[in-house]
Amino acid sequence: MESFLRSWTGQDPNPDDYRNIQFWSNPERSGWLMKQGDYLKNWRRRWFVLKQGKLLWFKDNRVLSSSIPRGVIPVGNCLTVKGAEDVLNKPFAFELSTSQDTMYFIADSEKEKEEWINSIGRSIVQHSRSVTDSEVVDYDSKRQKEKEKKTLCFSK
Repeated sequence: MESFLRSWTGQDPNPDDYRNIQFWSNPERSGWLMKQGDYLKNWRRRWFVLKQGKLLWFKDNRVLSSSIPRGVIPVGNCLTVKGAEDVLNKPFAFELSTSQDTMYFIADSEKEKEEWINSIGRSIVQHSRSVTDSEVVDYDSKRQKEKEKKTLCFSK
């Protein structure tokens, strides 16, 4: 029943998201974290593996080549990773944010939290795509255009 619900709600990751990643062997970092559910906002303990710019999670820590991740986050798409105790009002909490979403995690200790933040942060830097010129926003020009629009509206 659970696998049916996961596939019906689109929670199963696309195999293309983790193809060619030997997540079962020599991860950059692995360990238990609490993760908040996507739909039901309850907390579940999951085994996380960070490897080759992907943060994958599994139901248990017996990760084999035949294992299928419960989820995959390409960290190159992430903007920030930082502590979130004040947001969640829970110790050892941290958040991982993309432009569309923020996910929350809870480590078992302050040391574990800091190690995860550092490992994910390094991976973000290593795997983020470089920003192209067309994606750079010139905020000064944008403000000037907005001022000009307001002036035109008031002068009519």
